Amino acid sequence: MLEILKAGGWMMWPILGCSLVAMAIIVERLWSLRTHRIIPPHLVPHIWRLYRKNQLDSLQIGTLKTDSPLGAILAAALGSYAHGREAMKESAEQTGRQVVHELERYLNTLGTIASVSPYLGLLGSVLGMIKVFSTFSTAGGIGNPTRLAGGISEILIATAAGLAVAIPSLIFYRYFQGRVTELSVRMEDEALRLIEALYAAQDEEHA
Repeated sequence: MLEILKAGGWMMWPILGCSLVAMAIIVERLWSLRTHRIIPPHLVPHIWRLYRKNQLDSLQIGTLKTDSPLGAILAAALGSYAHGREAMKESAEQTGRQVVHELERYLNTLGTIASVSPYLGLLGSVLGMIKVFSTFSTAGGIGNPTRLAGGISEILIATAAGLAVAIPSLIFYRYFQGRVTELSVRMEDEALRLIEALYAAQDEEHA
């Protein structure tokens, strides 16, 4: 590996740095964007049981806020329960935007790496081409064959390295964007269903 890095020229080091950062982001987001962590399956039934038992107080709502991203949205909605259905929806939407922003953490960095890595590889290739053409200015026309081979190797390795970092980075960037969109839609649906269920139950109690 070290020999490949040396053969690819000094531009291999920033490409390697990009690959390490991209790998760290991918692993972290795969762990953080798990469905059961974002949308715990037990959460809404738990809230509903607390509501039925008249135990949905400020302490329980505060606990929900730190339970999960969905819990934060539902806690914001429940905190506005006394102000009506529309106030609950508005609170849920406002908190939902903050939650989605948190879910998108590091994605801009990953997208930047996906965009920049090919250019770093291209720059490394250009530097390799400069090395190749500089051999023709030496005495004898062809110049040093070893230096010529080294320049060609630098061109190929730098280009391949840049693409090797950019392609998976772009794939995971697109995947995580779609994942965040899917999770945000599901959280919105869960919040709206809970709000409507609470007010339907309230209407039944007053009927």
